[in-house]
Amino acid sequence: MKTSKQKKLEAAGWQVGSTADFLELSKAEEMLVNMKLSLAAEVKALRIQLNLTQQDLAKRIGSSQSRVAKIEVADKTVSFDLLIRSLAALGASRSHIGKIVGTRKAVKTKTSPKKRLTRQK
Repeated sequence: MKTSKQKKLEAAGWQVGSTADFLELSKAEEMLVNMKLSLAAEVKALRIQLNLTQQDLAKRIGSSQSRVAKIEVADKTVSFDLLIRSLAALGASRSHIGKIVGTRKAVKTKTSPKKRLTRQK
């Protein structure tokens, strides 16, 4: 967000902060969310790279297409175990998975913008 826009919003009574601030996440919770989002994004990227459908991946992991859809958006019901099993089924190595988890960058998604606005009371 541009500094000028941020200043205008703050002058109008809005508070600008990160998604983690808005959700009041601890550093550990923020780290877990970012790891889960990174793993889910990589599942989708590898599946597409391999020219597989969600149904194809579902067969590989013994699940359903709807479950794969949930995996790819890091649904709250999806476990880390399932994310890692999906990556392994797509041919990801342990070191590749480690690199995904080890990245420090927050994943940017359409549903999780970097800045959130809240109206100050």
